[in-house]
Amino acid sequence: MRTRLIATVFLLLPATMFSQKKELSDSALLDLVQKQTFRYFWDFAHPVSGLSRERSNANFGYGHEVVTTGGTGFGIMSVIVATQRGWIARDTAARFMLKMVNFLLKANSYHGVFAHWLDGATGKTIPFSRKDDGADLVETSYLFQGLLCARQYFNGDSRTERELRNRIGWMWSGIEWDWFTKGGQEVLYWHWSPNNGWAMNFPVRGFNECLIMYILAASGDNYPVSPAVYHRGWAESNFFKNGKEFYGHKLPLGFDYGGPLFFSQYSFLGLDPRGLKDRYADYWEQNRNHTLINREHCVRNPKKFKGYSESCWGLTASDTYNGYDAHSPTNDNGTITPTAALSAFPYTPEYSMKALRHFYYDHGDKIWSEYGFVDAFNETKNWTAESHLAIDQGPIIVMIENYRTGLLWKLFMSCPEIQRGLKKLGFESPALKN
Repeated sequence: MRTRLIATVFLLLPATMFSQKKELSDSALLDLVQKQTFRYFWDFAHPVSGLSRERSNANFGYGHEVVTTGGTGFGIMSVIVATQRGWIARDTAARFMLKMVNFLLKANSYHGVFAHWLDGATGKTIPFSRKDDGADLVETSYLFQGLLCARQYFNGDSRTERELRNRIGWMWSGIEWDWFTKGGQEVLYWHWSPNNGWAMNFPVRGFNECLIMYILAASGDNYPVSPAVYHRGWAESNFFKNGKEFYGHKLPLGFDYGGPLFFSQYSFLGLDPRGLKDRYADYWEQNRNHTLINREHCVRNPKKFKGYSESCWGLTASDTYNGYDAHSPTNDNGTITPTAALSAFPYTPEYSMKALRHFYYDHGDKIWSEYGFVDAFNETKNWTAESHLAIDQGPIIVMIENYRTGLLWKLFMSCPEIQRGLKKLGFESPALKN
């Protein structure tokens, strides 16, 4: 039976606690936030599979049976953080991981690729939409970003850790990345379904949150894609190169003002942007400037939303008062999403810490919960989410850890396949071995 996380000692604090003297050091506050947020992936993991539930509240006509493949990848990386920091025992974490991997080995997959949503008890595909009822290459890439980190981390000689590495290797080597070029086109397609074929018809071009998919596809063992798929597919669109300045910060790639902040976070949970360059961009400059533009928009607050300030910033995809939306400077409705600023810690540590202290001490009575911060809030509409989403909670833990120790970056970049794939695509990085 799975042990409960030590962090369960952190009960919900009364509102008065948040208005008292700011007594926690930066380090202690980061510990608290990482540990409390991790409860989402431990205490709230699906009891049968261990996979990460899509969200903490039932929605879209589904209940708590829905698990998310991409969010599970983020959850796996969170388990590594919890193990490294001693919140759970290594053998407990390894057994938990092996349970997840054994479940995935039996779950529905399509040419080695998983659906966006699975039933956490049966492993059967739950359709994401009418025609999206098969393979989701982007979500699967987030899953394997986490699984490859786990393979590198659990490098011990126990039977559990050996089995874990071997089974992750079986799944990794079975992904038919080249199938998703739709018969040899020089671009990757997001979806394929045994019932609907290529009906979703979504070729993925940059720049957005999908860079990790192209890196992994070039790194595949048995069915990799050619460099041309990256250079002529991903890097050829009318919104790939930018080069303009916004609020005084140059943006090498992507949409004007950068789009939602998850663009500079999801692919870089494992992929280390420090010194990462290719012929198109310096990815540290890209991600840091994207973050600075997003924050500066909130500081200037052109639409005069209530609450925005130097300490209250961060626009990305999340729940909002009238549903779900991808918030950005060009799509701003007054909704602040804590994961946006907190998952930017490596890029803007001073500004992210300022936001963290504001969220915790000034809004903690409304937005701090058993799983860390709730998904979002909107002071103009006097609205606060009651929900948590795996894809928003996970990056908080992982990117704070990358800021503190670089742990997940080191693990992912140590994968021989990733080293090979990055070189193949013409990347430079201090982490690449000669």
